[in-house]
Amino acid sequence: MELNIDALTKTYPNGVQALKGITLHIKPGMFGLLGPNGAGKSSLMRTIATLQEADSGNILLDNVDVLKDKTAVRQWLGYLPQDFGVYPKVSAEQLLDHIAQLKGIHNKAERKALLAAIFEKVNLTKHCKKNLGTYSGGMKQRFGIAQALIGQPRLVIVDEPTAGLDPAERNRFYNLLSQIGQETIVILSTHIVEDVKTLCADFAIICDGEVLFHGQPDEAVKLVEGQVFTKVIEQEEIDTYKDNYKVISTQIKGGKLAIRIISELHPDNGFVSVPAGLEDVYFNTISERTEVITL
Repeated sequence: MELNIDALTKTYPNGVQALKGITLHIKPGMFGLLGPNGAGKSSLMRTIATLQEADSGNILLDNVDVLKDKTAVRQWLGYLPQDFGVYPKVSAEQLLDHIAQLKGIHNKAERKALLAAIFEKVNLTKHCKKNLGTYSGGMKQRFGIAQALIGQPRLVIVDEPTAGLDPAERNRFYNLLSQIGQETIVILSTHIVEDVKTLCADFAIICDGEVLFHGQPDEAVKLVEGQVFTKVIEQEEIDTYKDNYKVISTQIKGGKLAIRIISELHPDNGFVSVPAGLEDVYFNTISERTEVITL
């Protein structure tokens, strides 16, 4: 199974051009879609999930036309949007049972067995009878994945899934997504580089509605290896350094500013070479479109 997106465009009525000819070819496994807020990630996810129309272009899930045959796509799709709301006074079991019925699973015994298996998979079995209003942020995200798994989807989309989670919940969520990614196409849309580095064998960087990079994380890092340098400067010096070097990120340390730059040659002037990381690839890629990132 493959998801093929070709020359996809979308402009909203207010004139914002959210997607500008997006082309991506995604194979089974974990695929990371990385970009800053407002880059077009959610617009792309909503279009793939058949929640909005595209202006032009094509999306094929195997031989199914996503933009034309929405009913067929929805049977294969699991979707966890960025803002996933729940009914606080309804139990997780009740709501998941209702969602299963909406997805066409009408046999009560079949639904019961399915819900038991899914709650076990997302580690919510002992909490399934509790009202969703009592759930922590991480538990709600795991319930979100539970509802996305109903119907054995071939494509799962998760949009900014780890925002607001504590480290322990985030790690549990990583493990759950990794398990799912062994069996299907999972698109992870995020602005958190660590999510992609940890989970994804393939990823793309999107900014201003365009794909700026598509490849494997390890191969991407090799492209800037030996070109990343750092130096601690006074904060008031930053404009001078921006004028003379390609500054890709800054971080305040003890009242001073640690800057990272990209340079093919050693810049001297007190700069120290440091190992490249996926964050450097990301910041370097989007640096022409955005302000320097402050960590």
